[in-house]
Amino acid sequence: MVVKLENSLIKEWRGYKGRPFLISGPCSAETEEQVMETAKQLALLTEVSVFRAGIWKPRTRPNSFEGVGSEGLKWLRRVKQETGLLVGTEVANEKHVYEALKYGIDMLWIGARTSVNPFTVQEISDALSGVDVMVLVKNPINPDLELWIGAIERIARAGITRIEAIDRELATNEKTEDRNQANCQLPIELRRRCSELPII
Repeated sequence: MVVKLENSLIKEWRGYKGRPFLISGPCSAETEEQVMETAKQLALLTEVSVFRAGIWKPRTRPNSFEGVGSEGLKWLRRVKQETGLLVGTEVANEKHVYEALKYGIDMLWIGARTSVNPFTVQEISDALSGVDVMVLVKNPINPDLELWIGAIERIARAGITRIEAIDRELATNEKTEDRNQANCQLPIELRRRCSELPII
């Protein structure tokens, strides 16, 4: 099946300020001060369209920093109010979606550890039904094009029209200098199968 998207051109997205569509911010929101200072600096760069920060961080092992949680959504709302930037964060389940929408988050992304699970993506999709937000979908942690397309299709079926794929390098167990390895064939094939889909 080929994913068919309506109104998927990035130039039609709210917040678009010209090519490239810049999304910037800290990997993790750690403190309100860190978030606000970073946002204020980025707001000075007129090309930045979306301020992003990880609120929930999926970690392999317990007792690792898993993000500040919902408290950080208040900080993102403040960023939006004080800088005018659109704001985004990663969601990993339907509860995250509801929390993020409650605080007016403009852009959600589905991470590589979440896009690998069709049940979780379906729950997120159900929570997004009837909502007007941007949704970015990372390629799954294992190089499976069907899983990636399946996640995108589930989000599209919820009525989301502003969808973008994120091609993230893949983790590997091989001993190399780089933590992640590029797999260029995956986004090339995604482009062939879903020609209208924007890809980061």
